[in-house]
Amino acid sequence: MKVQATKIKDCFIIEPRVFNDARGYFMESFNVNDFNTKTGLSVNFVQDNESHSAYGVIRGLHAQQGENAQAKLVRVINGEVLDAVVDLRPDSDTYFESFTIKLNAENKKQLFVPRGCLHGFSVLSETATFFYKCDNYYNKESEIGCRYDDPEFNINWQIPENKALVSEKDLKMPLFDSLKNK
Repeated sequence: MKVQATKIKDCFIIEPRVFNDARGYFMESFNVNDFNTKTGLSVNFVQDNESHSAYGVIRGLHAQQGENAQAKLVRVINGEVLDAVVDLRPDSDTYFESFTIKLNAENKKQLFVPRGCLHGFSVLSETATFFYKCDNYYNKESEIGCRYDDPEFNINWQIPENKALVSEKDLKMPLFDSLKNK
């Protein structure tokens, strides 16, 4: 596996080795020993999640806080998404920075999202199947989030406003400014 640092501290692009032949392909999507050695981190994934969404869906920006914070390893099995991360760790050198990357079934890239970062994605293809590993269990009471269209983050989701499909829950998320003042 190839590991590339992003501009956000401890957020990495993971490129698995893919073996193609006339039958199709084979790849090892995750190896804990390789991951820990190449990133300098130590992860123990405990939960896998998968979502399937149509073009224009924007999910996010979400995180869990405190002892229930989650790191995620995300990838796209079918289709294409624009994946977004915002560093909300006040003690991080990259606090408040955002990063986006296109993940799709063809490039097979994955993104490791560290604990303390908001995460979201928009679906750029007709449909997309999004898969992610988490290093902590889902805990509704620990959820935090910000509006996907928060002007402070200035994320270009690459979806026209009139085509965006956003859940009621995500539309009710606060702006970051209101979280700062808590």
